[in-house]
Amino acid sequence: MTETLLVERDDGLATLTLNRPEALNALSSELREALVEQFHALAAEDEIGVVILIGTGRAFSAEVDLKEIGAGATPDFLDPRFDAVAAMDNCAQPIIGAINGFAVTGGFEVALACDLLIASPNAKFADTHARLGIVPGWGLSQRLPRLIGVGRAKEMSLSGNYVDAAIAEAWGLVNRVVPADALLDTARRLARDMLSCDRSAMLDLKRMMNEGLSATLGEGREIERWINRSRSGSGDIEARRSELQRRGREQAEN
Repeated sequence: MTETLLVERDDGLATLTLNRPEALNALSSELREALVEQFHALAAEDEIGVVILIGTGRAFSAEVDLKEIGAGATPDFLDPRFDAVAAMDNCAQPIIGAINGFAVTGGFEVALACDLLIASPNAKFADTHARLGIVPGWGLSQRLPRLIGVGRAKEMSLSGNYVDAAIAEAWGLVNRVVPADALLDTARRLARDMLSCDRSAMLDLKRMMNEGLSATLGEGREIERWINRSRSGSGDIEARRSELQRRGREQAEN
């Protein structure tokens, strides 16, 4: 049987590939359970610093597996064994979503659980919960307005209409749009840039931002101060300063 989730580890970078192309990478219980297991495992691996999540074929992930539900399955999407988004939320490492095609409803929620998104021109986003007569349970109603604004989020969720890659970029839903054949390489280059930073500082910065988004500005400032004071230092600052200067010169020349 074909693996529903492909896992590749390469020098600090883990790439997870949703691998149900015949079903547009619909989130079956098997695939969700595999995602939970892998994100829990990766969170405990000190040698992994960044995770990329991508899909095979024409989709990132079309939605949860409606055929599975139609066949009589009554999954509890918030059961910790199958709650892929909760596992992603508990992953300390940055998660880059490489959106190669459709990201719809449950698949859209998984995309929103990534720390940032890079898209190909083939990417299309939609929240069809209302069209299906259901409501989100993985955070979409809270993440999406914070990311693109309440009005745009309501336009997407209350209409169920698709948003293409160009609009997604203009709205700030994705960081950038790159050619389809450059999507994974772009995500990997960005991941390598992250891996070149001090690991503990990078992870603390992600934590500061994520915890601050659930707090007021004043509370967020306190979170920042607390994490700042709790750090015991991160190695040779002078060596890192020299590396930063070298990197700056290289970027200025390119």
